[in-house]
Amino acid sequence: MGEPSAGARQALNRSGLASTNYELTPLSHSDRADLFAHLSDARTVEHMDIEPLADLAGADAVIAWATGLAASGDGIRWAIRDRAGAFAGTAGFNALVRERGSRGEVAYDVVRPRWRQGVMAEVLPLVLDHGFRALGLHRIEAMVTPGNAASAALLERHGFAREAVLRDYAFWKGRYWDQWLYARLTGDGG
Repeated sequence: MGEPSAGARQALNRSGLASTNYELTPLSHSDRADLFAHLSDARTVEHMDIEPLADLAGADAVIAWATGLAASGDGIRWAIRDRAGAFAGTAGFNALVRERGSRGEVAYDVVRPRWRQGVMAEVLPLVLDHGFRALGLHRIEAMVTPGNAASAALLERHGFAREAVLRDYAFWKGRYWDQWLYARLTGDGG
């Protein structure tokens, strides 16, 4: 990957983002217990590329991965907390591509008690704005595992188009999985 610009690196390392009801801060060790509770739920990780976390070491590994993404300039993952401080999930960019392109892969997950309560409807525009403006991305992509209708509908409501079915694109949980490729360009509505 090409080296991110100084402005993009600064945008990755900035402390966080905020919407009316939520604050996003880089995932850190202080999120450990909440992240474990969240990602140990089998229904939460059903369409994700991980098994349910078995212990706090699993949460530590996710945090280390997120910290490494930000340190290298290859992405960022935020903890989502409501204004009262309750953990609501995570969101961010799992990958940023600067060489021969300007794109990022957005990803998100919400704690099950808050499913279908508008968390990502409020947070996703903030994340997209950060990607397009602060990070200077031209294209933002999202991978959705077939069957995750809620995620597909969210992306479509926010101006993403499903461009392809990537057959047997990913391998996790002992098998190959198709992925729906969604994308939104800088000038697309949403």
